[in-house]
Amino acid sequence: MAYRFRSIARPLIATAFVVTLAVGCASTEAGTRTEETRRTKASSKASGVGAPLPPIVVKRLGNGKKLDLSSHRGKAVLLDIWASWCAPCKEELPLLDDLAARLKPKGIEIIAVSIDEEEANATAFLSARKHWTLTVAHDPEGKVPDLLKPGKMPTSYVLDGTGIVRYVNEGFERSDLEKLERRLLAVAEGDS
Repeated sequence: MAYRFRSIARPLIATAFVVTLAVGCASTEAGTRTEETRRTKASSKASGVGAPLPPIVVKRLGNGKKLDLSSHRGKAVLLDIWASWCAPCKEELPLLDDLAARLKPKGIEIIAVSIDEEEANATAFLSARKHWTLTVAHDPEGKVPDLLKPGKMPTSYVLDGTGIVRYVNEGFERSDLEKLERRLLAVAEGDS
């Protein structure tokens, strides 16, 4: 009789083990999906999309005067975080300057904040062009990236007239310029 019980119990125990393993894996998979969703939401929060831009005060490059981004309220603004050592920034910044020349008459501001530790590096980078239309500032302590947590360099933030971040563009490819211009124009027209 004991032998018969063992022969029945073994398959039952094996089945219970397989069911337990399957349930555990399913809940782990669901937990992983939940964790991925949480991380995606956290990343969105870190970028500030839909949230007001935190208070940012930097120094203008060249004259050292303070630049408070809140002084641009009422205008659509593109805030670009860049550095002289950033390869995509070398392509992006002159294109953003051309964009600034086109959009400034429409009341749209483009502000480029260098996070180079040494001002001389940012200045040397900018010397490749005689005149810049966009506003250039310097943040050697890295306060702006500490606040905004950009995922890549460069990163651009489109702000509406109330200082709300409406769009974030991480990294730069030439095709991003058209998207940025479209977003800025939409925000300027109140269609954010």
